[in-house]
Amino acid sequence: MAQELASQPETWARAATLTSEQALLPSRGARIAVVGCGTSWFMAQSYAWLRETGGHGETDAFTASEAFIDRGYDAVVALTRSGTTTEVLELVERLRGRVRTIGVIGDASSPLVDLVDEAVTLPFADEQSVVQTRFATTALALFRASLGEELDGAIADAERALAEELDPEIVDAEQYTFLGRGWSVGLAHEAALKMREASQSWTESYPAMEYRHGPISIAAPNRVTWHFGEAPSGLAEDIAVTGARFEAGRLDAMAELVRAQRVALARAVAKGLNPDAPRNLTRSVVLDA
Repeated sequence: MAQELASQPETWARAATLTSEQALLPSRGARIAVVGCGTSWFMAQSYAWLRETGGHGETDAFTASEAFIDRGYDAVVALTRSGTTTEVLELVERLRGRVRTIGVIGDASSPLVDLVDEAVTLPFADEQSVVQTRFATTALALFRASLGEELDGAIADAERALAEELDPEIVDAEQYTFLGRGWSVGLAHEAALKMREASQSWTESYPAMEYRHGPISIAAPNRVTWHFGEAPSGLAEDIAVTGARFEAGRLDAMAELVRAQRVALARAVAKGLNPDAPRNLTRSVVLDA
C-alpha cells in the first residue's frame, strides 16, 4: 500500500497522456451510466458529477448491483480494478448487444476485457494490495483529463500531500467524518472506506450540507471532521463549538484523498495491522453461482 499510494503523481501524469484511451470514453452529448462496486462506485460518482456539470451529457452513477440500466443510455462505463467482480460481469453480460459498454480495467487479462465493446486498460495502475489507492485515483485522473481538465495542479498537490509530515493529532484521533461537495462527495466516501479497510477505524462520510442534519452530533474532542474542497459557509464555526478538529482540505480533492490514505496507512501500522490483507476482505468480490 505504501509503495502504491506514493506512486500516484506518476500514474496520474501517465493517465493524462492517454489520449487514445480517453477517446474511447463516451463522447460529449451522450447519455450514460457509470457503474462500479465499492471504491469504483465512489469514483463513478465523482466522474458523473464532473461530466454532467461540465456540460458533457446526462450522467448517472450506480453501484453495479443496484443499477437501473434500461433507461435508454447511449453507453455504460464499467469501472473495475480486477475485472472479475461478479456484479459488474453480470451487468455487462445483460447489456451485450443492446447498449455500448466501455470497461476501465486494471487487469488487462481479466474476463471483462472480452465482454465489453471497448476496453481501456490501466495495468500500470493495478495493485497488489487489497486496499485500493492508485487505481481508483488514476482512473479518475483519466476521466478528468478526458473532460478537458488540466491535471498539473492536482499532480503537484499530490506531491505535496506525500511530502508533508503527518500531524500526530490527526493520526491518533478517535473518529473521522469525511465531507465533500459536488465531485468531492465520492472522494469523501472513498476516504472513509480506506480508513475502515486499512485500519479498522470508526469513520463516516456525508455530503457537506447534510452533515448538520444529524451527523454533526457525533463530533467531539479527539475526533476529526475532514472536508474535501471548499467548505460551506459557517461549517467550520459549527464544528469548532463541538470541540472536534476541523480539517479544511486545502489541496485538490484527489490529493486530499492521498493525505487520508496516508493517515489510514499510518494508523494500520500503529495498530500492527496489515493493510495489504485486511480482515474479511479479498482483492475482488467473486460470488458463488
